Amino acid sequence: MDLHASVDVSASGLHAQALRMRVIAENLANADSVARTPGGDPYRRKVATFRSHLDRTIGATKVQVASITTDKSQFGKVYQPGNPAADGAGYVQTPNVNGLIEMADMRAAQRSYQANLNAIEAARAMTARTLDLIK
Repeated sequence: MDLHASVDVSASGLHAQALRMRVIAENLANADSVARTPGGDPYRRKVATFRSHLDRTIGATKVQVASITTDKSQFGKVYQPGNPAADGAGYVQTPNVNGLIEMADMRAAQRSYQANLNAIEAARAMTARTLDLIK
């Protein structure tokens, strides 16, 4: 694989991890969102999934976002009878977003993003050294 192809592969990883971080940020931003109507469903956590994709033009496998799906885990419940979103029993459903899980996912995405940046920087440095040798 040539250096251009390795940069393309790392760039696809950068795009995928950037999207993953945006989805996590959306989850964290809506962690306290409740339904607008009594007994309604609150915000449901989203998860980005990836798949590998063979790019035949460069002969390398890249990463692509396969989909952004919703987490099907149960909502939490909080007793707040005065809340407009409360059901008949006075309970309000809370989003299925766990801040600790989101922060762990964010840290993993940041590290993967940094690893891809390091790979691009290494390819750039090798190209610069090659050009210096040719001079």
